[in-house]
Amino acid sequence: MNWLSKLTPPGVKKIFTKRDTPDNLWVKCPKSEEMVFHADLAAALHVTPAGHHMRIGPEYRLSYTFDGGKYETLEPPKVVADPLKFKDDRKYTERLKTARAKTGMDDVMALAVGRIEGIETVVLVQNFAFMGGSLGMAAGGAFLTACEQAVERTLPLVIFTAAGGARMQEGALSLMQMPRTTIGVQQMREAGLPYIVVLTDPTTGGVTASYAMLGDVHLAEPDALICFAGPRVIEQTIREKLPEGFQRSEYLQAKGMIDQVVHRKDMCTALAQILSILLDKKRKPTKALEGA
Repeated sequence: MNWLSKLTPPGVKKIFTKRDTPDNLWVKCPKSEEMVFHADLAAALHVTPAGHHMRIGPEYRLSYTFDGGKYETLEPPKVVADPLKFKDDRKYTERLKTARAKTGMDDVMALAVGRIEGIETVVLVQNFAFMGGSLGMAAGGAFLTACEQAVERTLPLVIFTAAGGARMQEGALSLMQMPRTTIGVQQMREAGLPYIVVLTDPTTGGVTASYAMLGDVHLAEPDALICFAGPRVIEQTIREKLPEGFQRSEYLQAKGMIDQVVHRKDMCTALAQILSILLDKKRKPTKALEGA
C-alpha cells in the first residue's frame, strides 16, 4: 500500500473502482494486423479496412442477406446424435454439447426463407464456428430439407458454404452425405429452380467435392480459401512451392472454377440480379448495405 492509498478516504475508493472491459472490444485484422473497434467492424459488415472478410455466423449472414433483416426460420430434421458412439480424447456427445453452447445452434446448418430485393428465396447458411462447419448427417438432412422446401414453395435456393471437411466422428455416415446432397441438387434441377452457391472462407474437403461445386452459378467472397485438400497438404505431397494466391477466390475465378468474386456489401444485389434473370422476375432494389 503506497502513501496515496493511506490518505484516500474509503468512500472515495468505491467511486473510482476499476470497471471490467469486454475482451471483444477490439478485433485484430488477420490481413493487416490492424486493431478494429468491434462496433466499426459490425457497421462495415465485418469487413476490415484492409478488405479482409471476417468469418460470420448465420445470424449476421441472414440479416445481411434478406430485405430488412426479416426472415422465417425453418427447422431441419432431427438425427441420431452419436450413431457410432465415437470417442477420441473426448466423447463426440461432449464435443456436440460444447459446440451447441458456443453457437446456440443444434448443428452446423441454419435454414431460412425471406426476400432478397423482393425475390422470395430459401437460404441455407453453414456455420464454421460449429465444429469447423463439418459435414455430417445433420448437415446433409438440413440440405435436403432446404431443397424440398424450395421445390414445394417453387423458390430458388442459395447456400453460403463454410466447412473444413467431413465430420470424422460420424465416419462413413458423414461421407454418405456427399452423394446424398446431390439428390437434393437434382431435385432442384428437375423442378427448374435456380441453385446458387456462395463460397465463403473456408470451403474445403467433402463439401467442395459435393454440393458446393454443383450450383448453377458460383459466387465467392474475396480471398476465400476454396479447395478439396489444403495448400499445406499439397505442398508436402508434391514438394513444390505453390503459386501465389493458389486456391483463393480470385485464382479460381481466373481458372474458370467460379463465376464471380463479390464483395460482401454487394452480395445481395448480385444475388438478386442473378435470380431475376433466371426466374424472369423483377427485383425491387433496396438501399445498399453500408460497409467497407
